[in-house]
This record gives sequence, structure tokens and C-alpha cells, in this order.
Amino acid sequence: MPASLHDVVHRVTRRIADRSRDSRSAYLGRLEAAAGRPRRHRLGCANLAHAFAACPAADKAELRGGEAPAIGIVTAYNDMLSAHQPYAAYPDLIRQAVRAAGGVAQVAGGVPAMCDGVTQGRAGMELSLFSRDLIAMATAVALSHDAFDGVLCLGVCDKIVPGLLIGALSFGHLPALFVPAGPMPSGLSNPEKSRVRQLHAEGRVGRDALLDAEAASYHAPGTCTFYGTANTNQMLMEVMGLHLPGASFVPPDTPLRDALTAAAARRVVELTAQRGAPLPLGVQVDERAVVNGIVGLLATGGSTNHTLHIPAIAAAAGIRVAWEDFSELSAVVPLLARVYPNGPADVNRFHAAGGMPFVIGELLDAGLLHADARTAVGDLEPYRTMPALDGEALAWAAPHAASDPTVIAPAAKPFARDGGLRVLSGTLGRAVVKVSAVAAEHRVVEAPVRVFDHQDEVQQAFARGELDRDVIVVVRFQGPQANGMPELHKLIPPLGVLQDRGHRVALVTDGRLSGASGKVPAALHVTPEAAAGGPLARLRDGDVVRLDAEAGTLEALVAAGAWSRRAAPPAESSSLDAIGCGRELFAVFRGAVGGAESGASIFRTAAGA
Repeated sequence: MPASLHDVVHRVTRRIADRSRDSRSAYLGRLEAAAGRPRRHRLGCANLAHAFAACPAADKAELRGGEAPAIGIVTAYNDMLSAHQPYAAYPDLIRQAVRAAGGVAQVAGGVPAMCDGVTQGRAGMELSLFSRDLIAMATAVALSHDAFDGVLCLGVCDKIVPGLLIGALSFGHLPALFVPAGPMPSGLSNPEKSRVRQLHAEGRVGRDALLDAEAASYHAPGTCTFYGTANTNQMLMEVMGLHLPGASFVPPDTPLRDALTAAAARRVVELTAQRGAPLPLGVQVDERAVVNGIVGLLATGGSTNHTLHIPAIAAAAGIRVAWEDFSELSAVVPLLARVYPNGPADVNRFHAAGGMPFVIGELLDAGLLHADARTAVGDLEPYRTMPALDGEALAWAAPHAASDPTVIAPAAKPFARDGGLRVLSGTLGRAVVKVSAVAAEHRVVEAPVRVFDHQDEVQQAFARGELDRDVIVVVRFQGPQANGMPELHKLIPPLGVLQDRGHRVALVTDGRLSGASGKVPAALHVTPEAAAGGPLARLRDGDVVRLDAEAGTLEALVAAGAWSRRAAPPAESSSLDAIGCGRELFAVFRGAVGGAESGASIFRTAAGA
């Protein structure tokens, strides 16, 4: 049985609930009103005829009658992204399973799904974070026919799952489940891939060798196998009870994966109002579920991108989350997983070692999760168990112990006593830093800065040898208002080279870093951003900055008088770079977006932010 709830988890949850009282109440009022609105069985005849015109005769008869649950599928399928290519076969499998459960399933719509791996360091990356809110809008469009009784969301990667969930929460009077696709088989190890990237950054291997390594790493259908934002999404959906237990990291195109997909389809039918025990998504995603998500993020060393996504998701449910909630929880949540970049293993080894069921069980026994949070199968207790096939039938059993102690640790003997996520505050604003993969000796860096307004300038300076010293690299005008807050992961190989040469190195930016960021300390999401007049805009080359991840400070060591007299330069690069590769179409997003701490969302008013 789970232990009594930890005092800090209780306190943070209570604080979030108090902070959210008015906005959450207003949201739940919307759900209550929406639940009483007419849906398919009250549509006008022409409306209803349009809704089932293309259905097979048997489905058409069920939809005419109005009693069978209608399930809308919202899919992020495309066959360019390895993670989403397996979804091609899902609609047919889901239709069959839903029919067997007495319902009808239709693809309600598709959402865009871009790959940060393809756009990394390219102009298209400036659309990436905004695609989350676009996906939320596309999800709402897919469901706007108001003809469904439940929802299945098919999505995996970085902005796609948060966008689907935000959009589905606007229809939170309906039950919804997320259906994962699973990781690709392990290829070239992540440490070896990182080593080749650094060699290429130093000019010691050419493009062909680098491409060989990348192609050996990303080589088949399924999610990338490092523990970046995509796989952190899967963890999040499981610990929040929006997946079936143990479903996150089962490989695609396997009998077990198909059985879990069919089971999710049947389960969402059982959660509809027609079956008498409905579980509306917006009721399920409450303060307990959100805190469980944060705890899961910290315990597994997940992506810093979720310090943006979780507040945005919570806001869509009327819940107001702040970075101090992450920081306070991080101080008491132990690190239980070592998955690249926090260790050499990939998610396949993590799953084989006990995966999410073992981690959830340990956190429950330590009183660090809300065991009574609503989930797709009741409460959180069943999420201790791992699925398997018993003949053709699904069965769940708890893993006895972590089979690989180098990958998963028990809560009593964790890899670290805290979750490794810190909030930094000081004269340069507020930021987040993940230190779970940063060696203790690199967590405090004090050095002169080199200031850049574009990530390409960093690469060029490195190639010229201008950064071969102790240095804090500042990349500003990378926030959501400036250029959409792109990831800056291509900076990590050269900065890693400098650190390996013995230099004191750090990154400070109002942009983002990939969830695969690791050994180089990085103050991310600095807010207020430079384009909004934030203090990063005042920095000059040669200023000394201190990043102290232990004390939680980010300070410009500049005399107060001189600092106050400095004027911020205009964000020239953001205005010049806003044309091309579709960026001109997102000017309205750049003008409407909120700050990083509230989720960098254009929907920031949802929680009164």
C-alpha cells in the first residue's frame, strides 16, 4: 500500500489548488454546461447525415440510433516522422475494437506533427513551440462537430502530446485517452552518437562519418530512444493516468502494442456517459494529476521543456502552476532513473529494467504521488503493473524489482536525493536549470560572457577559436516573443568540447534546449526575455556572470550604477529573421504569446495569467 502523502507534496498541491480556486471553478463550470449541450443524438437531420455519410452501413445504423458511444480519433500520423509512422494502422484497429465494445469510432481529424530532430538549428525550429498551440487549435477543430462521446489522441513527440492534451481539455466534458506508439529498437548507443557529434564539432571526423552515426541512431519506426521531450511526454501521460498502465515504452508493430491499442479503444468506450460511469478528461486532470506529472518528471530526469508544457497544460484545465512548484518538489523527489542524457542507457533498457511501473510503485511507497488521483483505470495503484500477453489476452503484473540497478534505483537508495531541477533567480531574471546530468564540479560557473543574438554566431566563434577559454555563452533574443523560442541543441557539442578541454563553461539563454541536453550547465527560458526588455539585453561582452545551480542564483556581477544606466539594444535579429520557412504566418503568435513561466502560450488567459 502507498505511504501517507509527503508533507511537501501535500503543501504544493494545496498551494496550487488555492492559487487556482477561481480559474478552476470557472473551468469546471464550463464542463458542466458543455455536458448538457446536445451532441449527436440531438443534431439536426442534415447535420447528422453529414456526420455519418461515409460510414459503413452497420456504423451508420448505430450512429442514427444515437445510443452507441461515438469515439473521435485525433491523430498526428504522418510517415515522415519515425515516431508517428506506426499510427497509419491504428484507426482500423481502433474501429474494430470500438465496434466490439458496442461503439463507433471515426477519425475526427489530423493535427500537424513536426520533428525537432529535422528542424534542429534550422529556420523551421522557430515554428516548433508555436506548433503546440496550433495543434491544440487543430484538436479543437477536429472535435468541434460536437458529435463525439469520447476521444482517443494519437501522438508522441515534443509539442504534439501537450498540444493534443490542451486541445482535448477544451472538450474536457468528454473522456479521453492517449494511445502511444512506442520506441524504435536500440541502434547506435546515445553516448557513442554524442561522441561522434563532438568529434565532428572539432573537425576530427567528416560529414559522412557523422551521417553514418546519426542514421544508425535513428533507423526505424518508433520514438527516438534517448530520454528527451518525446519520451518524457510518454512518462507524463502514464503517471497522469492518461495511458493504460505500462503502455508508454512497448515497441511498435508488436502483438503487445496492438493489444494495448485495442484495450485503450475499448476502455474509452467504458468511460463514456452512455455506460453510466463517465470520467470527463477535465475532471480527471486536476491538481493531483498535475502534481503527479511534475513528480514523474523530476524522478526520471525528464525534459526541461516540460517546465513550459506542464504550466500550459494545467492552465487549459484552469490550474495555475508556477516554477517554484517544480523547485520545491524537486528538493524532495529523488532521481530514480538514469536514461540518456542522465546516463548511458536508452528507454528500451529502462523499460526492460522495470520502467514506469517500477518507478511509479517506488514513488507511491514513498508517499510522493497522489495514489487517489483519477486515472483511466480507477486510481494510480494499477500503474505499478507491467502489461504482457497471456496467450492472446492482456494481463498485468508488478515487476518484482529493478533488473538493472544502473538504470533504475529504489527510492530508498536513489541515484540522487533530489530531482535535479532548479529555479535560478537574480539580476538576470528567472530561469530553470537541469543538473541531473551535470557533474557537481560544473554546477557553479563564474566567467566572462560572450554575447550572441543568433545561435549560428556561436558556431562561427567556436570555429574561429574565440571561445577556447572559461566562458559563459549568452544567446539572447531567443524567447517566444522574439522568434518563437527555438531549441538550441546544436550548441551542446561545441560547448561540450570546451568543457572537456578543462574550461569553465555554461550557457545562458531565453531560448530552449532539447530534452536531450546534458553535461553542460544551462540556464534556460530566462524570463523576462530580451525582446521584452529583459535584463539579458543589457549584457555586454566581457561582463562577468555567475550561474550557481546550488544556490539557485543567476547574477550579472556588474556595478549597480553601471547596470542601471545601460539601455537594451533592439531585437534586430528577431525582426530580420521572421520571414521565410513559414515564419511570417506566425507573427500573430509572436505578438500574443505569454512568458516562459506561464507556459509560453498564446492561451495564457486560460488560468488568469
